[in-house]
Amino acid sequence: MLGIIGAMAEEVRLLKEAMTEAEIASVAGMKFYKGRIDGREVVVVQSGIGKVNAAVCVQVLVDRYGVDGIVNTGIAGSLKAEINIGDMVLSTDALQHDMDATMFGYPVGQIPQMDVFAFEADERLRKLAAECCRRVNPDLGVFEGRVVTGDEFVSSKEKKEWLTETFQGFCTEMEGAAIAQAAYLNKVPFLIVRAISDKADDSASMDYPEFERQAIIHSTRLTRALIEAYEGRPA
Repeated sequence: MLGIIGAMAEEVRLLKEAMTEAEIASVAGMKFYKGRIDGREVVVVQSGIGKVNAAVCVQVLVDRYGVDGIVNTGIAGSLKAEINIGDMVLSTDALQHDMDATMFGYPVGQIPQMDVFAFEADERLRKLAAECCRRVNPDLGVFEGRVVTGDEFVSSKEKKEWLTETFQGFCTEMEGAAIAQAAYLNKVPFLIVRAISDKADDSASMDYPEFERQAIIHSTRLTRALIEAYEGRPA
């Protein structure tokens, strides 16, 4: 059973509306909807914005619902010129760009005493998502690459250039790497799915309201196709 996390109400609203046999539980200030979407059992939850909310949400999905896969769906800012508004990014891995322990000899982005620099997404989930996206969103570009996360809405050209040069990121947002870390610690496969809503530069505030709605529709369409195609963790 997949656990589907969206940070904002808008990112999970269409999924909740598509759910049947819904059972709702409130845990840690979040409402978890367990039911069926297109015949598949799934848990859908709005985590709230930011890394702490996202990580807590994963732990509840693991401890209370025993999910065998986690998909984080939503929107993000592009970090590459070729990734345009409306395109989709599927995570190869994820890291936290605002983690800085360089004083102790770690590279920026490295969490001290962790045995990995970035958290790798599940290849099987990613390949399945890529197939689904090309089928249900045939007019969009689909990119596979690194997601960089921080408790910051990136809206300046200078910060965007730094993220690209430092981490070779494909997109930036505020929850994915925290979900990735929590999933990694719990040994649960995960994937971050992001529809691009802005270019993460000086135009971000102008682009965001205009393109958010359409980006969420694209992301939801892909997520529903992924839920339908998902067969659970192999034995």
